[in-house]
Amino acid sequence: MSSTGIQPANEPAVGLSQWQRVACIFTAPSKTFEDIKRGNRSWWMPIIIFTVFAYLLFAVVSTRIGIQQVVDNQIHLSPSSEARLAQATPEQRETSNKFSVAITEAAFLANPVFLMAGVSLMVLVIWGTINFAFGGRATFGSMFAMWMYATLPSIIKSILGMVTILAGMAPESFNIKNMAPTNLGAFMDPIESNKALYSIASSLDIVTIWTLVLLSIGTSIIAGTKRGSGYMAIFGWWAVVVLIGAGFNAVFG
Repeated sequence: MSSTGIQPANEPAVGLSQWQRVACIFTAPSKTFEDIKRGNRSWWMPIIIFTVFAYLLFAVVSTRIGIQQVVDNQIHLSPSSEARLAQATPEQRETSNKFSVAITEAAFLANPVFLMAGVSLMVLVIWGTINFAFGGRATFGSMFAMWMYATLPSIIKSILGMVTILAGMAPESFNIKNMAPTNLGAFMDPIESNKALYSIASSLDIVTIWTLVLLSIGTSIIAGTKRGSGYMAIFGWWAVVVLIGAGFNAVFG
């Protein structure tokens, strides 16, 4: 008997390269998530990409806006913070300013550390939710790798922020928390608008929604659940965070 054309039954599928996984996130995301589910869980490429864009943004903000201006703008956008500083002594204002500048710089420079810590916490929550509430079978490692790739579209906001700055944005109008015109809040007055409404409008961000859809698809694939379960887990927690943020801004904004 001829063995021509007979393939080994258990021959493992060839995995995607990291660059292929990155490309597929923007063109065919399910391929990336299926590849991760098969056990290809390396995630160092997304970390490198996030870090590069974070430091590029830091360079543009530092040279064109200035960290001190970033801090001043954030204080100006919060009437309660301005009121507290107005009542402080010159020494207290100077100490507070130095601390704020140092924290802002540290947030940029330590971006990879904060990123991994933040992702670990969010993955832990979604991992528990999809497994225990929806009967999923995801592993933490696979969920972590999926999250790293699924959130890659967020670099678009950094790119648009840099483009806006380099195009000649007035330093006094720069808002580090909402620097790209990708949401409804970007077209509202952050000072005159209702704080809760502005917070919700800023959350209705096209890049964020895109990312949430990818996370929903990725979560369902990794956990082996229905697609709707992934959407409920991701968008459910997102809604909770948005409402908490709106309430906080309404009270302390």
